[in-house]
Amino acid sequence: MLSPIRLVSEAAELAARRHNGMVRKGRGKEPYINHLAEVANLLATATDGTDAELVAAGWLHDSIEDTDTTREELAQTFSERVASLVVECTDDMSLPKAERRQKQIEDAPHKSPGAKLIKIADKVSNIGARIQSDPTAEEREELADYSGWAEQVVAGCRGGNAWLDEKFDDAVKAARALL
Repeated sequence: MLSPIRLVSEAAELAARRHNGMVRKGRGKEPYINHLAEVANLLATATDGTDAELVAAGWLHDSIEDTDTTREELAQTFSERVASLVVECTDDMSLPKAERRQKQIEDAPHKSPGAKLIKIADKVSNIGARIQSDPTAEEREELADYSGWAEQVVAGCRGGNAWLDEKFDDAVKAARALL
């Protein structure tokens, strides 16, 4: 078993290698690793650094969905809990986008407490990435669509961490200010 600091460090390193060259959607085209770092940091802050497996899963939450990483690899390298959390946060990319989104809304209330926190942190990060100064009409429409959907997902995840719930509310408030 890895020490907590090694668990998080190795998760960050694997996430960086597997997402190398990927960029976020949006005007900034920032490296995708920035999103994973933000999610992991939100989780570390929300738990006051007491849950290394949750933070590691935050770094890795998109690894199965976006790369050739497997559940088995995550369980062997990190832990069964890290692998399970990542799987819980993985969309079935064979489904059309509208179905994936609906499934997230329906499945959210049934997620484990840790997966709910990852979902909220993910949505905070994604809304923040869509907030642009002087947004175009298309960017405003995308922000309204994403934040409205994210609110439905997060409605099923709330209650596990008041600070993270508040961060999500702040992100939605900032988004609405641009709409």
